[in-house]
Amino acid sequence: MMATSTMSRNPSSTGRAHAASHGAEARPAPGDVYVLAHGATPPASAPRPASPYRTEAERAARRQQQRRRQRLYKIAAPALVVLLVLAWQLGATAAGLSEFILPTPFATIKRIAAEWPMFMRHAWITGLEVVLGFAMAAMLGILMALLIFYSKLFERAVYPILAGLQTVPKVALAPLLVLYLGYGWGPKLFLAGFLAFFPIVVSTVLGLKGVDPGLVNAVRSMGATPRQIFFRVRLPAALPNIFGGFKVGMSLAVIGAVIGEYVAAEKGLGYLQLQANANFDTTLNLASVFIIAIMGSLLYCLLALVESRFVFSRNTQR
Repeated sequence: MMATSTMSRNPSSTGRAHAASHGAEARPAPGDVYVLAHGATPPASAPRPASPYRTEAERAARRQQQRRRQRLYKIAAPALVVLLVLAWQLGATAAGLSEFILPTPFATIKRIAAEWPMFMRHAWITGLEVVLGFAMAAMLGILMALLIFYSKLFERAVYPILAGLQTVPKVALAPLLVLYLGYGWGPKLFLAGFLAFFPIVVSTVLGLKGVDPGLVNAVRSMGATPRQIFFRVRLPAALPNIFGGFKVGMSLAVIGAVIGEYVAAEKGLGYLQLQANANFDTTLNLASVFIIAIMGSLLYCLLALVESRFVFSRNTQR
């Protein structure tokens, strides 16, 4: 009687005994998983866990779906750009706007192709200013972030000043920079680095402060030195934030270099825009804007590629 009652409470035991008697592999039934987790027979309304055993066809279908999703992610941005350019082309043509008011993308691309060597000479100068200014901002920004993170007094003294300097209009500084730094590379490099400096500092400080204190204490309790804690724990954990600041800083460095060329330059895409405005050449002006945008996008993608090599991906539910 006792055995009959036990078997009626746990009917999956009969299936396991039958499988064992025939030499088959016994797999846990959903009811057994509930019994192991809760110590009781699952009620009739209890949700059954999803079976981990998938057929080969289901796995192949899932892999195919993931591949299609990855392809869609890769072409999303180019497809959106193409749609916007087509809408611009068709809208400007349908509205009958002259090239002086709004050149079409086709006319702008045609102008770039016709005068490609000239655009490349000026783009090379602007690109060099952006890269050098960003490099200076990255080195000084990380150094400043380390001082702020490890010194409470330095943080209280310097952080408010940095925030105040960030609110100063950068265009207002450009004439003064020409007076102090001359008419050469100085004003462009300073503005490019100055605009990129603040986001790099803030993102680095937030990344260093965002490390789990329990992890740091656990590593310290195992005898790790401060140097080992920084390079093995804090820096790897802060890299996503640091590269986020780098991406923002690179975009701002492009803006800073072009602003510097507006004030003091004889070469560069900003200087080319000024010449186009003086000659009322809207197509040349818009072509310069196109190249500036392409340059910023390429530099951003280059940073994203470097980030993918050094930063572990974080899978998040969306």
